[in-house]
Amino acid sequence: MVDLDVQIPTKFDPFAEADDDSVEKAYIHIRIQQRNGKKSLTTVQGTVVQDKELGKVIQLQGDQRKNVSNFLVQAGIAKKDQIKIHGF
Repeated sequence: MVDLDVQIPTKFDPFAEADDDSVEKAYIHIRIQQRNGKKSLTTVQGTVVQDKELGKVIQLQGDQRKNVSNFLVQAGIAKKDQIKIHGF
């Protein structure tokens, strides 16, 4: 038998591609995560709340990607080119 050094992820990380410490930190990432059935969760990374595992994240119920993006621009928190919207 051959021992393989393989790491199997124990949970899904919606921010895996944004863990980079490069220029990505200048962006605000807005993502949607499908839950059970029609329910979804919108997450915003790079703004307010500090989470132990994911960093700075805001979580909202439902698909709020466009609403959050418009709010951040209108409130002067971010410019439109600083926002990246991810998801289906």
